Amino acid sequence: MRESKVTVKIPRPLYRKVQQVVEGSGFNSPTDFIVYVLRDLMGEAEEHSGEFNQDELEDVKRKLKNLGYL
Repeated sequence: MRESKVTVKIPRPLYRKVQQVVEGSGFNSPTDFIVYVLRDLMGEAEEHSGEFNQDELEDVKRKLKNLGYL
């Protein structure tokens, strides 16, 4: 059974950057790339049963900033 999907809105300039990254990368679409990145981030977050240490928190913040969320 396929999972249902939802729409997530991101700024258009960020989407354009994702499109550029996706070209020639092996991903079929910006959506596939975004899902991959979010799953990776969520996997890292789930590995931690407790709090993040300062280095891990900074790494997550850096990744979110690179994605345009911070």
